[in-house]
Amino acid sequence: MADIQVAVINASTVLQDAQVQAIVPALQTQVHRDFAPLWGVDADLTFVGHGATAPSGSWWLTVLDNSDQAGALGYHDLTDEGLPAGKSFAGTDIQAGNSWTSTVSHELLEMLADPDVNLCAFAQKDGGGMLLYAYEVCDACEADSAGYNIDGVLVSDFVYPAWFESFRKPGSVPFDYRSLIAQPFQLLADGYISQFDTSNTDGWTQASGQRLGRSAMRAPVGSRRERRRIPRRQWLTSEVKRSGAGR
Repeated sequence: MADIQVAVINASTVLQDAQVQAIVPALQTQVHRDFAPLWGVDADLTFVGHGATAPSGSWWLTVLDNSDQAGALGYHDLTDEGLPAGKSFAGTDIQAGNSWTSTVSHELLEMLADPDVNLCAFAQKDGGGMLLYAYEVCDACEADSAGYNIDGVLVSDFVYPAWFESFRKPGSVPFDYRSLIAQPFQLLADGYISQFDTSNTDGWTQASGQRLGRSAMRAPVGSRRERRRIPRRQWLTSEVKRSGAGR
């Protein structure tokens, strides 16, 4: 049994419990087989349907329609026990023609890699100063076209630790699971990364790849990008009491 237990909670109105439950085995395979050996973080996943109760002590990955629904149901920045929580907005994805399963995978892996949304890597700028890169492991390669299938379920590509290591030479090592990235800090088309330039006062900004499809420049309410900008003292504990569908 892994030290981390993650409850995959369906609180969406656009997806039936059976649809969300059906992708959990593929997510589990990705975590155990693909992600844990590279990042040293493993987790056991449990599905929680509408009206069911998530196990005490579990981290939450809640599948919702959109950020408005997340607030209305009381799913905030942490679980009701103050543990890590992630959110995936299936309704928003479906409306935009994106893969909701890839987004669930994306949010799961990023929560495991940086559960407190506070890790970053820095790189020296040629002209002096430094850039901080948020430790988000799927943003650089988040496009559906960069994902891969596990038992018919599309999951997200993810970067390796080497992506954050500026000393790595182009092509010297793998930088992501699908080997689509050739060097540190490279962004694929429709990829992005949050940066903090210590030489100016803009705070966290977003660097983007060649196109902007899935990713909006402004961080969506309830997203990890938004949470990174918010002081930890302002984070909210979820109002739901370890239930799958809210109050």
